[in-house]
Amino acid sequence: MLSLSKHDIALRKSASNKQDAIKVLASELESEGLVKTGYVNGMLAREAQNSTYLGNGIAIPHGTTETRNLVNKTGVKVHHFPQGVDWGEGQTVYLAIGIAAKSDEHLEILKQLTKVLSADGIEEKLKRCDSADEVITILMGSEQSEAECNAQLVLKDFPATDLLQLSAVGAGLIKHQGFASKQMVADVVAKEPSYLGQGLWLISCNQEVERTAIAVVTPSAIFEEQSHPVKGLIVIAANNSSYVANIERLTQMIYSQTVDAFLSSSPEQICSVLSQTQLEGNSAIFTIKNPHGLHARPGAMLVNTTKKFDADIQVVNVSGGSKAVNAKSLMKVIGLGVKCGNELKFTASGSDAEQALTAIGQAIADGLGEKL
Repeated sequence: MLSLSKHDIALRKSASNKQDAIKVLASELESEGLVKTGYVNGMLAREAQNSTYLGNGIAIPHGTTETRNLVNKTGVKVHHFPQGVDWGEGQTVYLAIGIAAKSDEHLEILKQLTKVLSADGIEEKLKRCDSADEVITILMGSEQSEAECNAQLVLKDFPATDLLQLSAVGAGLIKHQGFASKQMVADVVAKEPSYLGQGLWLISCNQEVERTAIAVVTPSAIFEEQSHPVKGLIVIAANNSSYVANIERLTQMIYSQTVDAFLSSSPEQICSVLSQTQLEGNSAIFTIKNPHGLHARPGAMLVNTTKKFDADIQVVNVSGGSKAVNAKSLMKVIGLGVKCGNELKFTASGSDAEQALTAIGQAIADGLGEKL
């Protein structure tokens, strides 16, 4: 987990170009003992290979795989540019996050950063920041815009015989991931779930919740409570109103009579349906063979491939239990935290969907710009 302090953040910085911005970041990484002399060359080389601009006014300059031996300790330095820095191709950076990472630790850093920074409106908030505390609040995810929902929050076929057991298990899943406290579990257990229809039940709690999260639990055998069937229970731990969109999707499922199909889906599919409208179309699964996963360069190559086609394309990290994201967004793709050996499922919809999947498969097989 990324940890930030005020010491890691420098406000009101300015730079005439991205190379100068990167050099100053590298100098701070070195002065802090995070990297050895020469790491700056790797950062500049990485930028020359492919832009580290993620979107929303954010860039993540870091070294090449060849310069990882110069990293002493994983860490970051954050520079805030209120006037912006020209990052090329019409892109302006307001926040540059210099990363020093050994091995594949950078993927977890990128995953956390992109998950937080991909939210709508973040760029404007970053431009207006006037304190390190504000930057930390945004980077550490206090500005939650969507409920947490991942495959580890879904448990199917639990041997329960009543709703109380399902409630306890669902709340426990949320607590286990650190999104809420033991008190939240106790409050959920003390409540009565509400019946939504078609065997689907809902229970929610807002006591001692760190981040809004949604868990789904299904019983191994259907049973009845209050004269209604129990096929599945949705548990919501609410810290804010970011779960409202998920409730709307549940309502749509009930209206369209698709609850059974939803509950019979895989944990990854359940998360995708709850989190966003799932794309229908042609699908294909490819395995990432890049030794260091989808960091900035191969991630950018993958996104550049998808952008060549008109088709709508979503991707799911099957191995990582992610929800489906837009495969044409570098920030979303890197946010999947894809490591070597992970399987990615692409779904494309449109006139050139089949050609898009073929090209994606070929690009992955070719190494996405890296030697395999």
